[in-house]
Amino acid sequence: MLGGKKILLGITGGIAAYKTTFLVRLLIKAGAEVRVIMTPSAGDFVSPLTLATLSKHKVLIDFVNKEEHSVDWNNHVDLGLWADLMLIAPATANTLSKMAGGNCDNLLLATYLSAKCPVFFAPAMDLDMYRHPSTIKTFETLQSFGNIMIPAGTGELASGLHGEGRMAEPGDIISFITAHLQEGLPLSGKKVLITAGPTYEAIDPVRFVGNHSTGRMGFELARAAADLGAGVILITGPTHLQMDNPSITRVPVVSAQEMCQVALDYFDEVDVVIGSAAVADFRPKTTSDSKIKKKCGGLTIEMVPNPDILQTLGDRKEKQYLVGFALETDNELENAKSKIAKKNLDAIVLNSLRDEGAGFGGETNKITFIDKNFNQKPFELKTKAEVAQDIWTEILSRLHA
Repeated sequence: MLGGKKILLGITGGIAAYKTTFLVRLLIKAGAEVRVIMTPSAGDFVSPLTLATLSKHKVLIDFVNKEEHSVDWNNHVDLGLWADLMLIAPATANTLSKMAGGNCDNLLLATYLSAKCPVFFAPAMDLDMYRHPSTIKTFETLQSFGNIMIPAGTGELASGLHGEGRMAEPGDIISFITAHLQEGLPLSGKKVLITAGPTYEAIDPVRFVGNHSTGRMGFELARAAADLGAGVILITGPTHLQMDNPSITRVPVVSAQEMCQVALDYFDEVDVVIGSAAVADFRPKTTSDSKIKKKCGGLTIEMVPNPDILQTLGDRKEKQYLVGFALETDNELENAKSKIAKKNLDAIVLNSLRDEGAGFGGETNKITFIDKNFNQKPFELKTKAEVAQDIWTEILSRLHA
C-alpha cells in the first residue's frame, strides 16, 4: 500500500517525537519516499540530522534558508502538491488547535493548509489535555474537514499519569494507514494465492531437474494483487527474486510435491488462485543420498509424474476463482482450452514460446486471456508488470460481473 507513495511527515514539539526515527525507518522499509517538516520546537525532542539521514532528504523547519552568501525558501505550496499523503505525528494539542482554526505561523502549518492529499494526524498529549472539551472539539473539527485521526493509545504518559493520550506506536500507525488505504479497493478483504517460479526435482544432493523460470511473472501478479488490497500468499520455487511487502506472505518451496501440499494447506481460505509456477511435470523415481559419480556409459534416470497442482485444486474447488497458465509451442489455443475443462479452471493465461519476448527469463510477456466460456482476449507484448495489471483487470471484471 505504501510502496512508491510520497509521504510528508510533520513532526511537532512533543516528547513522542523521539518515536519518529522508528516511524521514518518503517515508512522507508515499506517503500515510501519520506520528507520531513518539523516545527521549531520539535528539534528539542528529536535530531533533524538523524531524520535527514534516515529519510535521505534535508529536514525542513523554516520558510527561509539563510546560508552564507545566499538565501532561498521552502515552498509550502510545492510541498503540499508533492505529497500523496501527509502524516502529522506527534500532533500536539497546540498544533491541532492551530490546524482547526486556520492559524499559519510556521512551515508545517502552511504546508498543511496547502496540502491536496489525505492528511492523517496522530495526537500525543497528556491525559487531561486529551480529554479536554476544547481538544475533543478540535478532533471533531479536523475530522469534519476530511482529516483522518489515528487514535492515541492508552499507557504511561510523560507526566507519570496512565491513560489516553499516548501517541500510537509507529507500527500501529503504519497498519492504520495501510488499512485505511485498502478500504474500497477491488480486492480489499480478499485472499489470493499465487504460485511462482520453477520447481527443482532432486536427482542427488548436487543435481536436479528444473527449468528456466525466474518467477518474475508470479511476483508481479502478487505485487499487483497487494496494490488492489488483497492479502497474498505467494508460494515460490527457487528464485533470486525478493519480496518485501507486509501484505504478501512468501512461502518458499523446492519441489512440485512441496508446492502442491502448501497450496492445499492454504486453498480453503483463499478467494482467488493463480497458478503461474512452471511446475516440473516429472521427477526422478528415486533420489540418491550421495552424489552420483560420473560414468563413461552414461546415466539413465527413471522419471515418474508429479502431481498436477491445478487439477488437484480444480477437483477441490468450491468458491475459489482458479486461473492457470499455459506455456505452449504447438496448437496453443486448443491445448489451453482443453486444460480449462480438464482442470475445472475459471480462466487460463496462454503464452507461446513462439512469440518473441514471451516466456521465461525476460522482462516482457505476451498473453491471451481465455475464460471458461472460451472468450479470448489477446494482448500485445508488454512488461510483466503491465501484463499482471491486464490479468487482474480481466479477473476483476468477471469476479464483479
